[in-house]
Amino acid sequence: MISVTILGAGNVATHLFKAFQKTEQVSVKQWYNRHLNPIKAFKTDVDIIDNFNQLKEADLYILAVSDDAIKSISQKLPFENRLVVHTSGSVSLYDIDKKNRRGVFYPLQTFSKEATIDFANVPLCIEAIKSEDYHTLKNLAISIGSPTKRVNSDQRRVLHLAAVFVNNFTNQLYRIGHEITESEGAEFDVLKPLILETAKKVQELSPYMAQTGPAKRHDKKTIKKHLKLLNNNPHHKAIYELLTESIQITHGRKKL
Repeated sequence: MISVTILGAGNVATHLFKAFQKTEQVSVKQWYNRHLNPIKAFKTDVDIIDNFNQLKEADLYILAVSDDAIKSISQKLPFENRLVVHTSGSVSLYDIDKKNRRGVFYPLQTFSKEATIDFANVPLCIEAIKSEDYHTLKNLAISIGSPTKRVNSDQRRVLHLAAVFVNNFTNQLYRIGHEITESEGAEFDVLKPLILETAKKVQELSPYMAQTGPAKRHDKKTIKKHLKLLNNNPHHKAIYELLTESIQITHGRKKL
């Protein structure tokens, strides 16, 4: 059994705790947060603490905190030579204080506290200095049913950057689509089968091959009509023009 202490109370920390609770291969010894209120609902399930001096010995300590807090919190930990990992996609392994063994346990997925997550669909990107620590992290991922991928810091950084494009930016485009449909009383729900088909298509085709639409076809008349409809929202219009240009450059309709 792997004993784990979680530090932090955000979306990732909450979903990891719930996943660990479902397996007999992991024991969550403690859950730390500087304020107990966000985790008090779990006090009957785990020892919740708000003081570093209360930390007990565990096989590893997971810093599921904001990127900016990783370095400072790792420096405050009152022990040495234990395995400490963070869950960030963009922070260096070496931001963790060198007094402890260091690693990364990065779940490449979007997390919201309200949404259920199946960790079978969450790739765990793992990085560690020592081989025995890597195997501990791999076994931890396997225990919650996650596929694992060994990555280095450079690979993890570009995966995180790419994730921002395919998730965060795409979600913002959904939001813009929602605003556009609402402007004329159309139903956004009518677009949901299209959203699902688009996501399904890139499981089988490269994004390059899957691209369709007026920008790829260089359909000037349709593009002009769309831009006219967006005249009242310069922000949305600028995004439309930028993405249209990007698609046309990608597909040889326009030179850089």
